[in-house]
Amino acid sequence: MKKTLIAGLLLAAFASFAVQAQDTDANPANNGGWSGSGEFGFASATGNSRSENINAKLGLSQENEQWKNNFFVDALRSKSQQTVVDAAGNTVEQFNTTANRYDGGASVGLKLDPRSYIVGAARYEHDDFGANLWQGIVSLGYGYIALKDGRNELSFEIGPGYKRYRPADVDMVVGGMVVHQQQPTESEMVARGLANYKYKLTENTAFEDTLLMEAGSKNTYLQNDAGLAVSMTRKLALKVGFQVRHNSDVLPGTKKTDTLTTTNLVYSF
Repeated sequence: MKKTLIAGLLLAAFASFAVQAQDTDANPANNGGWSGSGEFGFASATGNSRSENINAKLGLSQENEQWKNNFFVDALRSKSQQTVVDAAGNTVEQFNTTANRYDGGASVGLKLDPRSYIVGAARYEHDDFGANLWQGIVSLGYGYIALKDGRNELSFEIGPGYKRYRPADVDMVVGGMVVHQQQPTESEMVARGLANYKYKLTENTAFEDTLLMEAGSKNTYLQNDAGLAVSMTRKLALKVGFQVRHNSDVLPGTKKTDTLTTTNLVYSF
């Protein structure tokens, strides 16, 4: 499944860049409608407590008369000082990893007219501390740009998809010993929905909110990303983001909802 998703993303990227190259050859001043941004955030604390947090994002998008495409890669890693009891029964301080997540995906949309398009999408995620150790989905659907003017942009996507995922491992006590139990891989058909809204408050301030839904009979996954960016120059901006991730069905001892708040430096290109 992982290899299939990666191959699909590479093929989608190759096809879109090929079209861009053709457009550029026809008109050197035209970049094919491509734009992108990279985000980076880091926080560190020392002294009575120690912690480190790093998150990074890379996004590429293309929109022209024929295509509406998006590609992204995200990563999150955190370490913090924890108090644990070692094998000898002593209480010690350890610097342990508390978050390790990365995900990537793409959507390739072929426009039928200025507002509607057919979209194929793929997403893969790995999370050592989440409800699912990994999850991947491929889908095909219909997209519609409901609103687009100088300050607003609102679009929707909906369609069927196929999802595979492996729930997080569970620690069980067997005979006085802690046993790490691996969970079986699950798969199901899902309904994928996406809503994206962008609003330009001022010349240098913009708000964006993206809601993703992957609804199946076994589990429904929801993710909402909201961000407010304030530009310092044409290329650099500061962005405050808030992410909510929710799984409807999780194993005992696992929380259904995770949140992440970030303050990042953004470079647009």
